[in-house]
Amino acid sequence: MATSITVRVPDNLVDQLDELAVSLERSRAYLVKKAMEMYLSEYADYLIALERLRDKDDDIISSQEMKNLLGISD
Repeated sequence: MATSITVRVPDNLVDQLDELAVSLERSRAYLVKKAMEMYLSEYADYLIALERLRDKDDDIISSQEMKNLLGISD
């Protein structure tokens, strides 16, 4: 099931969206949907990283320690 939503955006943003839609041969709706999916995914990752950064019990290791754990040599 899909739900329609309405948003107001500046004209210049719509112009950019239209230019991209034409060049990719995609619809506005497709591009907006993909942009929202990417944003929400990236934002979720950001929140997880921020939570880990604020966690005082989370051990921080150096890049060298990480390479050793992963078996990567210089």
